[in-house]
Amino acid sequence: MLEYFRKACENFKNEQNYKVWQNGYHAEHIYSNKFIKQKIDYIHNNPVKDRIVTLPEDYYFSSARNYSGLENDLEVVLLDLF
Repeated sequence: MLEYFRKACENFKNEQNYKVWQNGYHAEHIYSNKFIKQKIDYIHNNPVKDRIVTLPEDYYFSSARNYSGLENDLEVVLLDLF
């Protein structure tokens, strides 16, 4: 996976070695539980949208596994949003 992040920025002129996020991201103020739940769902569904996995919890590097009650090597703090 690290090789994928390295390739994403190999044509940059600065000395950046890895790129994780796409261009055009911007910070947003979290103003409600509903809003953060929407953002978490969006993030969890990105691997499904990109056809990497069938279900969000199938993506190994996702907290969707934790929210689904599945085992995961990632240390995740679950938010009680509702």
